[in-house]
Amino acid sequence: MTEPLFAGLRVIDCASYVAAPAATTVLADFGAEVIKIEPPGGGDPWRSQYKRPGMPDADHNHPWLMDNRNKKGLVLDLKSPNGLQVLHRLLARSDIFVTNTPLPGRARLGIRYRDLAEKYPRLIYASLTAYGEVGDEADKTGFDATAYWARSGLMDEVRADHRAMPARSVPAMGDRPTAMALYGAIVTALYQREKTGKGGEVRAALMASGMWANAYLIQAELCGTQFPPRPPREESISALTNLYRTLDDRWFMLAAINERQWPALAKAIDMPELVADPRFVDAVSRRTHAVTLTQILDSVFARKMLSEWRGILDQAGITFGVVGKAAEIVTDKQAHDAGFLRPLSDTGLMTVDSPFTVSDAPKVAATEAPGYGQHTGAILCDLGYSKAEIADLRTSGIVA
Repeated sequence: MTEPLFAGLRVIDCASYVAAPAATTVLADFGAEVIKIEPPGGGDPWRSQYKRPGMPDADHNHPWLMDNRNKKGLVLDLKSPNGLQVLHRLLARSDIFVTNTPLPGRARLGIRYRDLAEKYPRLIYASLTAYGEVGDEADKTGFDATAYWARSGLMDEVRADHRAMPARSVPAMGDRPTAMALYGAIVTALYQREKTGKGGEVRAALMASGMWANAYLIQAELCGTQFPPRPPREESISALTNLYRTLDDRWFMLAAINERQWPALAKAIDMPELVADPRFVDAVSRRTHAVTLTQILDSVFARKMLSEWRGILDQAGITFGVVGKAAEIVTDKQAHDAGFLRPLSDTGLMTVDSPFTVSDAPKVAATEAPGYGQHTGAILCDLGYSKAEIADLRTSGIVA
């Protein structure tokens, strides 16, 4: 392929924070022209996230860099008629409009799908909300911590055990999976447009994505099946799918669910006699005596460093996963070898790649996220505004 997959596709990112903008970042990775619209007076609040109380000192605006790379920046006051006029000029030349503006705000601005559909019949309107667009809570605002994690049941389910407090999520941990849902909806609509010639509306919601992530347990409830509260790690019903601590106070997750891995594990830890032990001779017996087997494995794994166990378990073909740390990921050889991290052009920095590839459709080089209003003048010139008109828009504060 001689040009990027989405070359010629123009996307208006009229959204804030993470989930919706991250979806347009993936489109930009594959070559779409993404114009990021921010309001006057500071722009997208995500731009200042790294300076908020409790954040560590940082030399780079890492959240903004991650979620808005490869975009053009336009500061535009959509509350003014002239600002809306600029938006409509953009929409007339665009393929996709992405917004997470609360529904009442869209109604006031006249940028609901129903306001735009007839005028721009090929436009794909991508809507991101917290709780959906129908129902008593459709107008309710929310973040991934509240709508994706808390409301969906995930925050309750991932606590260490039923006696522990609900587990807090890290920033944007639910936003990026939701971004992929919105991206998938957009690309599906592009395919539909290829078949019908018409645009349409696609919707995604933080709560819906959280429920999808928690679907194993929610579907069980829908079928009348209730799981017991999560027991403490030491009382787990499966010793072979449990967390273990090593001599250097590191943790790893054992996932030896394949029956053939049990003899291999027993041999790897130099306790082959466990295979013939009546308490552990088969899966049912191992579940019955899971507490005892956990105690045995606790003692064994505490005798060596994580690096030693990684070599031993890998050699034995045992499925496990190190409980990693962000500081380790940046130098993780596999992450680099597989291309999960890639260079950010001309900065000496790396960035986290979007989580899939397409054969014969390489991604464009990752470039820095736009400065505040960085491309405003160029975008307005492209729309046919004269220098005098641009100067007037700047003087009036409609653009910046």
